[in-house]
Amino acid sequence: MNGCAPPNLMTTTGDTGVSRHGDALEGCRILFGISGGIAATEAVRLGRELRRHGGELTVIMTPAACKVITPLAVGWACRCDVLTDWKPEMSHLDQFDAVLVSPLSRNLLARFANGMMDHPLLMAMSAARGRGNPILLVPSMHNDLFDDPITPSLLSSVSSDKVRCMVGPDDEGRRKQPEPVDIVAELCNFVNSNLPNRKRVAITLGANRAPIDAVRAIQNASSGATGWTISEHLHRMGHQVICIAGKTSAAPAFRLPDVRRAGSPDHMLEVSLGVAKEDKPECWIHAAAVLDYYTEAERGKKASGADSWELSLKPGPKHIRELAAFVDGAIRIGFKLETGIKVSELHERAHAQIAEYGVDAVVANLMEQVRDSSTARAHIVHSDGSVQVVDDESEMCKAIDSIITG
Repeated sequence: MNGCAPPNLMTTTGDTGVSRHGDALEGCRILFGISGGIAATEAVRLGRELRRHGGELTVIMTPAACKVITPLAVGWACRCDVLTDWKPEMSHLDQFDAVLVSPLSRNLLARFANGMMDHPLLMAMSAARGRGNPILLVPSMHNDLFDDPITPSLLSSVSSDKVRCMVGPDDEGRRKQPEPVDIVAELCNFVNSNLPNRKRVAITLGANRAPIDAVRAIQNASSGATGWTISEHLHRMGHQVICIAGKTSAAPAFRLPDVRRAGSPDHMLEVSLGVAKEDKPECWIHAAAVLDYYTEAERGKKASGADSWELSLKPGPKHIRELAAFVDGAIRIGFKLETGIKVSELHERAHAQIAEYGVDAVVANLMEQVRDSSTARAHIVHSDGSVQVVDDESEMCKAIDSIITG
């Protein structure tokens, strides 16, 4: 699964085309199973989301699913023929890299758990389980059915290291199917977790905020968008990602499984040290805009009306330096943002950060280039002295992934 169409380009012509959002499923042959339930109406959105990441689809619908949404609509979205019954060529038994069943009805779950094969989808699921292919099941049903003690027992009986069950939110009396982007992100992670050199990665992101009294604070400027984008890419590529997130105005595109909030610089350092000691990440990415200068907050609220309020800001601890003793042997990537300097000086400052903190690479940016899409998105400076210039965030994420996986 390598190679990638450039992002935001149509992968097909006509009104079935989708914009490419990544290549995490590039070349991955996916069996997309759809069973009965109103959530089957989401198959159009889900099929298109799978294609946005390069998935090559084969679709099987149960008779109950065909009563909810037509195979014609699903075939349009997935750009393939839809199997609804037995065929002499037995194409449902082809080799697949992954199986996604969404929605998974209680009826289909029970039949799969007990080895029944009275439909092509069940036979394909059984064959995939026998081969050890990744199978992602997304149940969707009314709470009365989901809360029946038999349901969690069935889910537990089919779950294994090769079969994951992704349970969505409890809303309006129903166990609803998660959003398509969440389902596809989970499938990407499941499939790619089998690739070599997958790592446990901690990433700090977002801004820091420090109080100056009971109601006021100082904060640096960072939306967290870059950190979320990197986190999303690494999760889709099969890594186990721990996000240590400060104040963010941007939101991740999907629900990341492990996000730990730490808004102030001291709290972010505390949480980072806890992660280093307890979770022992094999890689650290320091993308957060840590507040370098702050002050001790006054007690209570400073009264309004004074002509001026002078604050004395003192430098806080450097998180990369403080963590160094606890992350020995981990891959470490720093970030540096500068403005008003030449590219050559940006590289020099990145090399200085590598020399001072012993990090493996620094993602260096000029504010002027970040805001101008026609210029380089980032300069990745490596500890061996080489510099890699990337043009967009997709290239940046892939370069970071390459550093992590070696």
